[in-house]
Formats: sequence, C-alpha cells, structure tokens
Amino acid sequence: MIAISNLRKTYGTAAVVDGLTFTVRPGRVTGFLGRNGAGKTTTLRMLLGLCPPSAGTALIGGRRYRDLPRPLCQVGALLDDTEPHGGHRAEQHLRWLARTHRLPARRVPEVLAATGLEEQARTRVRALSLGMRRRLGIAAALLGDPATLVLDEPGNGLDAEGTRWLRGLLKGLAAEGRTVLVSSHLMGEMALTADHVVVIGRGRLLADSPTAELLRTHSGARVRVRTPEPERLLRALAGAGIEAAPGPDGALRAYGVPAARVGEVAAAAGVPLHEVVALAASLEEAFLRLTGDDGEHGACRPDGADGAGEGVRR
Repeated sequence: MIAISNLRKTYGTAAVVDGLTFTVRPGRVTGFLGRNGAGKTTTLRMLLGLCPPSAGTALIGGRRYRDLPRPLCQVGALLDDTEPHGGHRAEQHLRWLARTHRLPARRVPEVLAATGLEEQARTRVRALSLGMRRRLGIAAALLGDPATLVLDEPGNGLDAEGTRWLRGLLKGLAAEGRTVLVSSHLMGEMALTADHVVVIGRGRLLADSPTAELLRTHSGARVRVRTPEPERLLRALAGAGIEAAPGPDGALRAYGVPAARVGEVAAAAGVPLHEVVALAASLEEAFLRLTGDDGEHGACRPDGADGAGEGVRR
C-alpha cells in the first residue's frame, strides 16, 4: 500500500505540494490526475526518493523507497522524464537491470513478451519509437515482479492498439492484488482504466474517490438536441431557464436538465426535434469542473538541483 501523509514540498515561499494526504490500496487501478504543474510529478518523485519532502511522508508498504532492501522487486517505477541509454539494445538494457538486482535471466524474455517487444529485443533504444520506448520502460518496471507499480504517463506515444493493451495490462495487474498508481492526462482512457481517482490542484487534494462516484458528483447532466430550428429552440430553452449552446457537432447542448424536460420545452414552443439524447458523464468534464482555473507550478528538477542527490535504484 502507498501512504502519502501531510506531504509538502516548497521552493522558497512557493508550495508545489501542500499538505497532501491520500492512500493507494492494492487490488485496483488508481488514477493520479491534475493539470500541468499541479504537483503530480513532484509527488511521484518524492515517493520514489528522487526529491526530498519539505515535510510529511511518502511510504510504500510502510517504508520510504530508499529503505527498501530490493526496490526493483518491490516497486516497479516509470517516470515520464527517464530514458535508458540510447545505444543499448532493448534486451541488453533489461539484462543489465536484472543482473544488478540479482534477478533470474529468464525474467528478461518474460517481460519482453508481456510488453510485446520480442521483435524489438535486439533494436537499439534510440531506434525505437516513443511508444516502444514506453513499453520498454514498462518492461523494466515489471522486471522484478513487484507488488507495487508507480507509472507516470505510461500511455505516452502508444497507438490505439497499444493503449488498449496497456488498459488490459493495468487491470490485470490490479486483479492480481497489486497496488497500481498511474498518472495520466488521457481522461478518456483513465475513465475506462481507473477504479479509483486521486485529483490534485495547486499541490492540494481535490478528490479521492471511486471513479464512478466522481462522475456522479462532478459531471453535470447534458442533453444533445438536433432540430431544424436551433435559434427558436435556444430562445425557448432560455425562456425556461435552461442553459444551452451549440455543440461542436452542430447539435445543441442543454445543461443541467434531463432529456424529457428538453422535449417538454420544445413541444410547448412548437419546435420540431430530430434527436434528444442524454449524454454519458465524462471524466474530462468532471476533472475540469473540479480543477477550475488552477495555474501551473514547477516540479522537482530531475538533475538533483534541489538537493535530493539520489536516483531511483532500478
């Protein structure tokens, strides 16, 4: 289990992470969401021992990452700003990691197969596509068969097939009882993948709830309406106190009311309708409502300039 408690990171008078507390439990995929600069990467870097907290704790299984005896076998990590040496072959990179952590050599072909990289095993890292490099990073995270996965933007560069594969992988890992924490900006994919979501803004906790509950609470009712007389319908809806506006597909969107109410207003005004559809709740909409106009903050610098002086042992 991952336990973040009163975690804080400041630079001068600016708080990048400000009293953050949440728990990531095993057996489910937890999405870690926030706008750019919200403090996600800084939080993950503190969790993985790359960035010292100004206050509070970030523990994995009750220990700091730096105190884990065999970190690769306990925590599989992928950060968005880490890349293996470009001159190494994919298989070579994984074999080096396996040797440094005294892992059996058989794990290398196993994780290559699990991430769909068998054909790229002899390819140099610099020649791999972005999506294949992300797969290699995930393979490295899986190498020690860890009980905890911490993945920062693992879907970057993946095509539609790769995204679907990643979704199945994460759900499968969670179903095995592992703790899976995933940071992502792909809201549509997180809605399909995450069982639970943690949302932060300006370094503070905004939401910590099951995904379905967040959708119910923060995603308002929307109705798509098609009519040959959109201007008349807009006036009728406005007269009934219903907010409505043209949508990107040419249809109107009515907000905060059920589809039946829209139909009643149109009927009373004598406006013909071609379509009235209640739209499903959107994680993106819920996220935007929740985060509002959050600004950007800096993150811990990967070069250790903030004084961390330690890297993830992988």
